[in-house]
Amino acid sequence: MLKDNQNHNALLALLLLVPVPSIGITTQLYILPGFQGHLVALLAKIWLLVLPIIWLLFIDKENLKFEYPKRRDLLAGVGLGLLMLGIILIVYWLLGAKWIDVEYVRDRAIQVGLNSFVIYLVGAVYWIFVNSLLEEFVWRWFVYRKCEILVSSPLAVVLSALFFTIHHVVGLAAYFDWRATTLCSLGVFIAGAVWSWCYLNYCSIWPGYISHIFADIAIFLVGWQLIFA
Repeated sequence: MLKDNQNHNALLALLLLVPVPSIGITTQLYILPGFQGHLVALLAKIWLLVLPIIWLLFIDKENLKFEYPKRRDLLAGVGLGLLMLGIILIVYWLLGAKWIDVEYVRDRAIQVGLNSFVIYLVGAVYWIFVNSLLEEFVWRWFVYRKCEILVSSPLAVVLSALFFTIHHVVGLAAYFDWRATTLCSLGVFIAGAVWSWCYLNYCSIWPGYISHIFADIAIFLVGWQLIFA
């Protein structure tokens, strides 16, 4: 009975969380590209942060704990991060630069205001340092752990990475053709699997978060090249 309740709660948690970012991005980029769309996307972000906290306190009845990164977390995060940064830049130079329609990307950037140097810089700082931490908290600490209740650990790594990839596909498709979207989505899935594997092995979000920072730095360097160069 206890196991059934855990499975039910884990499944419900995933159902309440996983579709939300896709709804926010779809509304913002395709349905209501103005203020209303941005508002829906913002509310989706807030939900992603609030739901896991509420679930922890009132459903799982646990306490929020803060743990400082250990030396091994830092070393693993920096090592993986540098590897990811290098791979992203190399793949972009080899394939992405040929497949991406630069003019279309710049037009889309103008529509959402990312053609401003200041806005792009502020957005980059937020996504690199804040959003990456939010994603590790949500998709590894929360979603991966719920997946692990439902399936074995290796399958949980794959399943959580798949859930992590879905809303990225929605966003990428607004800027790129199917080739670049497929390539970038594959990269997101592999990164999500690596970060879930990090959580499985280190029981900490810090290796994932640190390496996530490096990956996002590479992405925003590519974005800079596409929009401003």
